[in-house]
Amino acid sequence: MRKLNVYIFKKIIVIIVLLCTSSIYASFILIPMDAITQTNHLKAYGITYWSLQKGNTAKWLLNYEGGSFLLEDNEATRNECKIRGVTYQVISDTQAEIILEEISSPSKNMEAVLLEKAPKIAVYSPKDKMPWDDAVTMVLTYAEIPFDVVYDEEVLDEKLLLYEWLHLHHEDFTGQFGKFYGSYRTAPWYIEQKKSAEQLATKLGYSKVSQEKLAVSLKIRDFVIGGGFMFAMCSATDSFDIALAAEGVDICESMFDGDPSEIDYQNKIDFNKTFAFKDFTLVRNPVEYEFSSIDMTRKRQQIKRTADYFSLKEYSAKWDPIPTMLCQNHTQLVKGFMGQTTSFDRDEVKSNVLVMGEVTANREARYIHGVKGKGMFTFYGGHDPEDYQHRVGDPKTELDLHPNSPGYRLILNNVLFPAAKKKKQKT
Repeated sequence: MRKLNVYIFKKIIVIIVLLCTSSIYASFILIPMDAITQTNHLKAYGITYWSLQKGNTAKWLLNYEGGSFLLEDNEATRNECKIRGVTYQVISDTQAEIILEEISSPSKNMEAVLLEKAPKIAVYSPKDKMPWDDAVTMVLTYAEIPFDVVYDEEVLDEKLLLYEWLHLHHEDFTGQFGKFYGSYRTAPWYIEQKKSAEQLATKLGYSKVSQEKLAVSLKIRDFVIGGGFMFAMCSATDSFDIALAAEGVDICESMFDGDPSEIDYQNKIDFNKTFAFKDFTLVRNPVEYEFSSIDMTRKRQQIKRTADYFSLKEYSAKWDPIPTMLCQNHTQLVKGFMGQTTSFDRDEVKSNVLVMGEVTANREARYIHGVKGKGMFTFYGGHDPEDYQHRVGDPKTELDLHPNSPGYRLILNNVLFPAAKKKKQKT
């Protein structure tokens, strides 16, 4: 009997030791996102997305070391970090608890947001476009985050229901073919693109490209209202809102759709239909490379390239996690960059839209976010965060030269935030 008791006692000791050892060696992968430690910020998002795809959960540590990620530790994730050149640290369960305890302190403007499921991503883009034609397509490819390309046929066929996140390529939703008429109307690529757009509109049952693009815009609007997340850059931002506001109004001149625009069409615009903008004036001149007064490109000529930066706003991580997620970065000053739509006039941004990035000197909004129905949208001015003044035919940006780009991080913040378990926004 005594031997049996000793045996049981020894077994209990062994079990306790094993449990303690297991606790000591339980570990997490911390991916720091500060300016000094992380060697490749952009691919770090891809690692986090990949981990979520594998069925793991993660935590986004808002305002902790530049918005770090805390992942479940396993050999596969460590190997992916090594292969992709992402800096990581393996930390114990105890170390993770200390970090989370610090973050939870009411005195710290930090929060740990649970990431649960990798969102399904669609990029609205013509199928013949190259990846370097669009910053979002380029950075998704670089970060190795999978996405599907959809265009008008898929949108009108309700295929957006398959996705949580949609990016709008640098599209012209007004049917004016990008307002390239003035400079490129004799260029073979312009002639071919115009012809292709007209053929597609006819195939889909529309007599004008503007009518077909409006139908697409309305489907995208419904996608957002129904709970989708939409991200747009450059001309897709203002041309989308203009298309919605001009529903049922012909704003296209004859070189675009074969007949004159409506008389006094400016007074027929309905700003109640837009997502982000109000009180704007449309540019009637067909040879002017501009859609409306929303864009600040020609209003900001006094800003020199060497001084062109915009600042990100700081939000309460615990009370307003969504804008905090969207602004995570290793710097609050981001280099400016141009585009057909470079930035937005603050006076023409609706009051219920958050301006998350701005140039205060000339009331210029660069990065804005809003809620529409059950969904959300983010508009980001400019074409390519690492190509200051991208022109037609310019070579592509090599992201291997910019793995820590703050401007590109903003795009990837938007890609990842639909994975977060939401808390009600207070601001």
